Amino acid sequence: MNIIEIIEKKKYNQKLTKEEIDFFVNGVVDGDVADYQASALLMAICINGMDYEETYNLTMAMTHSGDMLDLKDIGRAVLDKHSTGGVGDKTTLIVGPIMAALGVPVGKMSGRGLGITGGTIDKLDTIPGFSSDVSTENFKNYLKTVGFVDAAQTLSLAPADKILYALRDVTGTVDSIPLISSSIMSKKLASGAGSIVLDVKCGSGAFMNDFDSAKLLAESMIETGKRAGKKMRAVITDMNEPLGYAVGNRLEVEEAVDFLKAVKQEPRLKRVVTVLCSEMYKLSDVYKGESDEAVAYLIEEKINSGAAYAKFTEFVNMQGGSLDSFADNDSYKENLINEGSLFKKELTADDITTIESSGAYMYEDLSAALFGNVSLRLGAGRLRKEDEIDPDAGIVFVKKSFEKIMPGETLMTLYSRDFERLNDAVAMVKDSLKLVSYDNESDKDIILTIL
Repeated sequence: MNIIEIIEKKKYNQKLTKEEIDFFVNGVVDGDVADYQASALLMAICINGMDYEETYNLTMAMTHSGDMLDLKDIGRAVLDKHSTGGVGDKTTLIVGPIMAALGVPVGKMSGRGLGITGGTIDKLDTIPGFSSDVSTENFKNYLKTVGFVDAAQTLSLAPADKILYALRDVTGTVDSIPLISSSIMSKKLASGAGSIVLDVKCGSGAFMNDFDSAKLLAESMIETGKRAGKKMRAVITDMNEPLGYAVGNRLEVEEAVDFLKAVKQEPRLKRVVTVLCSEMYKLSDVYKGESDEAVAYLIEEKINSGAAYAKFTEFVNMQGGSLDSFADNDSYKENLINEGSLFKKELTADDITTIESSGAYMYEDLSAALFGNVSLRLGAGRLRKEDEIDPDAGIVFVKKSFEKIMPGETLMTLYSRDFERLNDAVAMVKDSLKLVSYDNESDKDIILTIL
């Protein structure tokens, strides 16, 4: 067996065996397979695809290429939740504490943002003192004591994926469902959770632009997870509009805090959070067959009682962080607009611009792609992995789709420490944002389907 034969086989659209896939992955990790050879096979897979069995075997080879967390001694069934990424997606910060308050432990490995989709670790890094560098021992301890842990992806988990993803990123082989599926699921399986709920984003601000592609990806990941003995569920959600009121790392933590305090809950964000929590609850060992309405009530009660926010505080404190700078954040949007920023010592008036309406309108299209790129220009995201981000940069929407906008009302506030970036971002918004006469039309459901 050699790598040339394997490349030739997939080039002619033939099915690869488990042994051939193992040989390829092991060779990539050991350095026996050259980058140009790995790239050739990745391109052949991208063009000709893989069936479910091949995708599963590739996933498992990548999963076993490094360490694997064993969470069986936690005492409760551990769940994981994964989002394929979207503009303004801060659901992990909200869902994890709610589930912990419900008695369902959630153990996550999260990443940093690249492009228009933000990374959960970048958001958590804006909390003073917070550390996402968590040892295996502490990962387990936090699950037992707090019920929620979120750590940065380590080099020891699924190292094959890191090598292959770097090659895919520079060889035009990113948009392959078998390769996307195996990349995501290898990390999920190595993280040790027994049940996984997937939030597969679909739309202009998501990696999968259309529903059919999102559904194919969700089905591939579900099949792989089930073959690996995991309980799986996938929710396909709309990402044509930014999720929530805020886009930007520290701003999204602010919004998550207010959501958990029941101060401000943007309706589309609340809908996604409720559905994700419901599906996770139904896969847990605390689920007793309650109705969907009863489960939704339990979720709402954990928020309104303060239990979910208490878990968020406990989670942050356990990982070395402090929420003292968020203590007076009782009116999220109003404080940001009227005072400029809750972090006034770090931002000045020159770092903030509001965009106002000249008449009575509504948004024609509050494009997630547009505002993802606006947030990038402001400094809230990265074009390259080595780029530094401005933790305070971003956007806060005062109005969302299908809300009536009155003359002179503030539509949104933009933040950046770089004056040139701020001016460029404002110009991007004014050049591209379209307003139409107000028509009180009901918005479509952000939940497209549940698999």
